[in-house]
Amino acid sequence: MIYRTVIRPLLFGVDPESSHEMILSLLAAAGPWWSRLRGPAGGPELAITVGGIRFPNPVGLAGGFDKAARALWAWPALGFGFAEIGTVTAHPQPGNARPRVFRLPDDTALINRLGFNSPGVEVVARRLAALRRRRYPIPLAANIGRSKIVANESAPEDYALSMERLHPYADFLVANLSSPNTPGLRNLQMREAIVPLLDRLAERNRALGEKPLFVKVSPDLTEAELEEVVAAMDGRAHGLVATNTTIRRDALRGASKDEAGGVSGRPLRGLATQTIRTLWRLSRGRLPIIGVGGIFTPEDAYEKIKAGATLVELYTGFVYGGPATPRRISAGLRALLARDGLSTVEQAVGIDNR
Repeated sequence: MIYRTVIRPLLFGVDPESSHEMILSLLAAAGPWWSRLRGPAGGPELAITVGGIRFPNPVGLAGGFDKAARALWAWPALGFGFAEIGTVTAHPQPGNARPRVFRLPDDTALINRLGFNSPGVEVVARRLAALRRRRYPIPLAANIGRSKIVANESAPEDYALSMERLHPYADFLVANLSSPNTPGLRNLQMREAIVPLLDRLAERNRALGEKPLFVKVSPDLTEAELEEVVAAMDGRAHGLVATNTTIRRDALRGASKDEAGGVSGRPLRGLATQTIRTLWRLSRGRLPIIGVGGIFTPEDAYEKIKAGATLVELYTGFVYGGPATPRRISAGLRALLARDGLSTVEQAVGIDNR
């Protein structure tokens, strides 16, 4: 309540990207001191194993929030069950020109056109190497994307370079093929591009000691295009992140609704859930799915889990809901499972599709 009535109005009085940077700097300044606080929310009902990795709870921090791995110790202390850092690019790049993040409070949404702003893989690799000198209490994912100066034809090597540098420090990896803010990137989801890209990543992954590799997809793909993505996963990658932001502008009301970029938050909720449901059906429930998009409440998270998500992630819901959001959603999930007579979150995965 204090966050919503006092802190959020102050933060929302500042440019969105500036307030985000300020919060990240404050969280990063405490460093490993965060480990003295409570660890991630957990309990036998919420713990789940995905790809051989044990997650204390299914609620994670989405890629894009801590792009450069600056505030890593804050995420388990705030209750997250895992964290996804990035998107990280092989080459340092500033991203698109500011302003490039816009709030739409009337829609409980954000629009961003950041464009993979990244200090580059070498900087992030050094930070993760320093992190691994101590025990980190939750699984950590590294999200990698194509450098802007690299053409799609050369994308496999660009992604492979980032994978190679981050692989020793990440528990699993995410290949981001779906941001709408890097020209041509979404074409990498098409079969003629995704197969050679995933072939190269699978080759490097096996050589380095195979770890789970997820592919982040767009909510704007047709069912036929999603079917091609699922087919391309076979023997190459292990799971899906659904979804990235959308370029749709259906029924938006905010003053910034016509700004270029991807929409996240409440307007994405139904579209992301439907994409999860479609992917679960196309893969016959055999591929783990991380559900992202419009999660603000325990009910939102539960909806995605029942549609087929094994794990879920927060970004815009965290911005609007504040630091108590991960623990609040975990506690609410526990109550929803009990209400439905389920003893573990795993039992709820895809239950609406059976």
